[in-house]
Amino acid sequence: MNRAAILIDGGYFLGRLSSVRPDIDASDPRAVAGAINDLILSHLNQINDTYHVPNALQLLYRCFYYDALPYEGKATTPVRKLPVDHARSKAAIFRTRLFAELRRRPNLAVRLGNVRLGGKPSWILKARPQERLIDGSMQGADMDDRHFAPAFRQKGVDMRIGIDIASITLKRQANILVLVAGDSDFVPALKLARREGAQVILDPLWQRTPPDLSEHIDGLRSGFRRPGPMARPEAAAG
Repeated sequence: MNRAAILIDGGYFLGRLSSVRPDIDASDPRAVAGAINDLILSHLNQINDTYHVPNALQLLYRCFYYDALPYEGKATTPVRKLPVDHARSKAAIFRTRLFAELRRRPNLAVRLGNVRLGGKPSWILKARPQERLIDGSMQGADMDDRHFAPAFRQKGVDMRIGIDIASITLKRQANILVLVAGDSDFVPALKLARREGAQVILDPLWQRTPPDLSEHIDGLRSGFRRPGPMARPEAAAG
C-alpha cells in the first residue's frame, strides 16, 4: 500500500506561517498546531487525488515535526546589561506549549534538537537596524537592547530530518515523502530516497527554492493557498 511521511522543518514553517496563513494567530500555540494539521490534511488530500482511497488519512504513515528545545539559560542584554531569563521569554513559552499541543496529535512525532547561546557574539544586530546604520538614518549611540536578538544556534535539527528521510526510505515505511522546508542541506538525503524508489514532494510554503534542491525532488506544491487575492488551493509552488 502507498504510504506518505510528512516531514516539517518547524523553524522554517514558523518563519513562513504569517505570510502563508495571515488568518492564523502565529502567537497562539493551539492555532499554530491547527494550521499544521490543516497542512497535513491538505497534502494527504492532494496525494489521494492519485490513489483514491476511501479516507486520505489511510495514506499517512506518520508526520514528523522538527524543531529545537527552547534555550533556558540566563544572560545580560548587550547595551543596558539587564538580566535576561530566556526560559521565561515569549518564544520559549510559545514553543514549549506548541510542542505539548503537537504531542497530543495522533500519528505526529515531535523531534527536537538543541539550542545553544555561545561564543562571540552572543547577541546579533537585527536586520533593520543594520540597514539604518548603513544608510546613516541611525547612529551607533542610538542603539538600544531592542535592536539586538540572541545569537541562538540550533544543533541537531537538520541531522534528525536527514536521518529520518534515510531510515523511512530504507525500511520501506513510506514511499512518498513530503518535505516542508527550503534548505539545500537535505539534498544528500533526498538523493538517497529517490535512488531507493521513493517519491519526494517539496513544499517550500511559496518561497523560492535553491536550484540544487529543486533538482532532487519529484514534485513541488504547497498545502496552503498562495498568499494574495488570486489564491488557488493547489497551484504549484515556486
